[in-house]
Amino acid sequence: MCVSVAVLVGGAAAGCATEPAVFAGPNGNERVRFVVPSDAGGGYDLTARNLTQTLSNDDTDYDVVVLPGSGGVVGLGRLDLEVGNPDLAMVMGLGLIGALETTPSAHSISETTPLARLLEEPEAVLVPANSPLRTMSDLVDAWRADPSGLTFGGGSAEGGPDGVFRILLARAIGVDPSASSYRQYEGGGQLLPALLTGDVDVATTGVSEYLDQLAAGTVRALAVSTDARIPVVDAPTAREAGVDVVFANWRGLLAPPGLSPDQIAVWTDRIRTLDDSPAWHDVLTRNGWRSAVLTGDDFSEFLGEQASFVSETLSVSSHS
Repeated sequence: MCVSVAVLVGGAAAGCATEPAVFAGPNGNERVRFVVPSDAGGGYDLTARNLTQTLSNDDTDYDVVVLPGSGGVVGLGRLDLEVGNPDLAMVMGLGLIGALETTPSAHSISETTPLARLLEEPEAVLVPANSPLRTMSDLVDAWRADPSGLTFGGGSAEGGPDGVFRILLARAIGVDPSASSYRQYEGGGQLLPALLTGDVDVATTGVSEYLDQLAAGTVRALAVSTDARIPVVDAPTAREAGVDVVFANWRGLLAPPGLSPDQIAVWTDRIRTLDDSPAWHDVLTRNGWRSAVLTGDDFSEFLGEQASFVSETLSVSSHS
């Protein structure tokens, strides 16, 4: 088994060792590519790398192909060009749905082959270690006192999980979400430096991308978005802290258009085997994730519901 990291350019990418492209694996093995449609270091990237490591016990070679841009829209455009390719899947989630709501695109999720929702991830409210905001109550008080005085940042479009979580928090405490600025970054890898250097005062983001920084004490979590506390983050829930919000991000997989039922079945079997794996459940626990597998029509229906949720959330926010 070989796991490589590549950047897709014109349909090809660098592979393992001296392999010139990712279309064929070494030793004649099948090769599957996971497209990461954001910069390295973010949640999509972390998900893809854990997928390749956990799936490494079969006879398939896996690549992580990084293709960032416009919150995942660039990667979606590339996926749409790979009609009928059963060996390509793009990691995606609520962030892509939000990006499509706010970014003009000739492509849509409906043109792809939805494979599965894999997992759910809590969001967190983070501040740098030296922030004067010590608790969620401090944040609420400061936000209410001067709604335009805080700058928020997230690793998604405003309609993605990080932006939506900020909107839900604002609405829950009676603040106009549009009064405070929200800066969009291309994943957590770009958001972290902005938080540490003070370009943003507060980050709303997925927990898994910041576990190392939380452990090192360079950032602090004021609250998490779950209905109960989670072992990997020492912070109260937003609801515990007096803000009535429960929310989760999620991640899944899309394949190119035009896959046959048999090709979809291969992916479904692969995902079911993954979800039954103790190694994958160790990954979920370690990252604060929760298994949330949906496949087939259930996943397609879920995607439509999420698109409606994002549209309605942004519409209400714009009229607050």
